Amino acid sequence: MMIELKNIEKRFGDLTVLKNVSLSIAEGSVMALVGPSGGGKSTLLRCMNLLEIPTAGSVEIDGDRLEFQPGVKVTTKAIQSVRRHSGMVFQNFQLFPHRTVIENVTEGLTTVLKWPKEKARERAMMLLDKVGLAHKAEVWPSTLSGGQQQRVAIARALAPSPKILLCDEPTSALDPELSGEVVDVLAQLAREGTTMVMATHDLRLASRIANEVIVLDGGIIVETGTSHDIFTQPKQERTKRFIATLTHEGHTHGEGI
Repeated sequence: MMIELKNIEKRFGDLTVLKNVSLSIAEGSVMALVGPSGGGKSTLLRCMNLLEIPTAGSVEIDGDRLEFQPGVKVTTKAIQSVRRHSGMVFQNFQLFPHRTVIENVTEGLTTVLKWPKEKARERAMMLLDKVGLAHKAEVWPSTLSGGQQQRVAIARALAPSPKILLCDEPTSALDPELSGEVVDVLAQLAREGTTMVMATHDLRLASRIANEVIVLDGGIIVETGTSHDIFTQPKQERTKRFIATLTHEGHTHGEGI
């Protein structure tokens, strides 16, 4: 397994956001985390790359494993050893406004991984070409549409060749027509065998790309299945209600907790 989460619990003070969540993701597969706002999707995703430190449980990515217990601090070195396996795409792009598009992609390679500038630039151009933005390499992010900015963010996340790509609501800040170009890029990555986990409200994204869908509600896994089964014949009442709200609205812009 590429990723294994066991008995993950996450508390913020008295609020328990994730309760005993376990799941595993095989190499080359795409998993969508769906469910009502506040159900825990984004928190679970952030626990995978340790932007949020779980209160209890264990996270294993590509053989690097970390255990968590209440009150026991995890070392920065241990966190980095797990985090280096994943790339993260955020809802609001988080590009550096004072860097050009190509500089945004090369930044992590040259500063963190100490790549020579020329090698980093070559890698960045290859990735910008992959997301259809090689012609925008020298412009400022502010001149791009939201969909283009998100595609740059995807290129940046892929730059250090992570084992897994984590996407937190990658289309929710975008108009439906702009989100389509991001869905296309992610679909292409999925076809190429990129392991992905995405928290999303976007039915089109989840149904088109995900092999497996996990429904989270109230911090627990309510139902799991193929995207076809979950979206066409959900078994649980809570899942049925959630899918009904999505299909009723056609396209929702929601935020996870």
